[in-house]
Amino acid sequence: MKQNLIVILSDEHRHDVMGCAGHDFIKTPNLDKLASRGTRFTSAYTPSPICVPARAAFASGQYVHKTSHWDNATPYTGSPRGWGHQLQAANIPVHSIGKLHYRDPNDDTGFDECHLPMMVKDGVGMIWASIRNEQERLSPPSRMLGDYIGPGDSSYTKYDKTVTKRTIDWLAEQKDKEQGWCLYVGLVAPHFPLVVPQEFFDLYKDRDFKKIKSHPSDGIARHPWVELQNDLMNSDAAFKDDDERHAAHVAYYGLISWLDHNIGQIVDTLEETGLSENTTVIYSSDHGDNVGARGLWGKSNCYQESAAVPMIMAGPDIDPSVCETPVSLLDISATIPSFFGIEPLNDMVGADLRTMANEPAKRERVIFCEYHAAGAVTGAYMLRKGQYKLIYYVNFDPELFDLRADPEEVNNLANDDSYADILADLQNELRKICDPEAVDQQAHKEQREMVNALGGLEVVKNMGPKGATPPPDVS
Repeated sequence: MKQNLIVILSDEHRHDVMGCAGHDFIKTPNLDKLASRGTRFTSAYTPSPICVPARAAFASGQYVHKTSHWDNATPYTGSPRGWGHQLQAANIPVHSIGKLHYRDPNDDTGFDECHLPMMVKDGVGMIWASIRNEQERLSPPSRMLGDYIGPGDSSYTKYDKTVTKRTIDWLAEQKDKEQGWCLYVGLVAPHFPLVVPQEFFDLYKDRDFKKIKSHPSDGIARHPWVELQNDLMNSDAAFKDDDERHAAHVAYYGLISWLDHNIGQIVDTLEETGLSENTTVIYSSDHGDNVGARGLWGKSNCYQESAAVPMIMAGPDIDPSVCETPVSLLDISATIPSFFGIEPLNDMVGADLRTMANEPAKRERVIFCEYHAAGAVTGAYMLRKGQYKLIYYVNFDPELFDLRADPEEVNNLANDDSYADILADLQNELRKICDPEAVDQQAHKEQREMVNALGGLEVVKNMGPKGATPPPDVS
């Protein structure tokens, strides 16, 4: 029997905001149902906590410092070649519907057809945020989270609705086809602007969000690198008042339920068309969201809220389970060709999720993440090994967390002498993957060369979107 694969990638879905992940109030019945009949990966991560670098890494199956897609102004163009190209070479139909955040739909990015593609604005993206020298950085002229926060429809919710409808129609068209296929679906929610249809806003409008983890207003100091990064676009300080801050929390959780609603329609279509009998679904997100933790919004750091992602795999041959082996979006990259019996490209660093789901947990498996984008005066790197997690900042002191004893990452152990050997071991593992200082220099050099090629600081400050990337016109 032919086998089909759907990969659904959302945008900015925090790893723990699902009922199946133990969240205490979120309503995600469709994701919970998907997890109940498949494998949920409890320790999944992005290769980079910002959209474009994460998506380029996902497309190619390689680390960001290998692809040189450093920030939201360096979109994927089809190089390095990735899993889509492999499927095409094997004559496996491969389509995309929705957000890609690549450069241009005409680029050879490994899809037979891109339906309703959302790309970076003008093929350039947020070039102003590529200026990372502290003395030269350009802050966005408008509030990053959007001018309005609350109930209603935004261009993003309208886009997701259209993407969902196109996906439903596309699946119906495949019902009687004999050839197996791969479909990538890119949904935008819960990415800001924090605007969500009223019925989903109403689900959480009466909740109390006053107690926020490690908020600076409680006298808790942020790490100096994080403080500098957030200074570029301090979303928490830009709220008009506490009522709007409350609305931001409500809207984020409402967008999660809106996302769940759309995924439910897609999965229901598989059932209604009979495609569920031979179709595997993988769900994840490009990165997480701080949702106010530490006084931070959006992504752009290596804490769990930002760097960890949800990941679920369900299909006819997948038994219900929970997998504690640490994984990455790059493992989805390797799983896609493997699913169709194709050996992943040699440069891909991931492994087949199906194999890991069926093996005893390998909790010591090393996972790596890096950030060289908006607000980062130097590179930041995350390395997870077992229960410990290192965040390494070039020219700043590192952070070390014991995720088993301290899952909220409030107790930095890096300066505790009793953890010196563990810190040294994780730093050694990091340097097996890359030289963080050399990569930081390379990123700065290539970003400045790009800025200069486009006309210099005065020119690029007016280029690209000043906030969220606009979706295509779907009117």
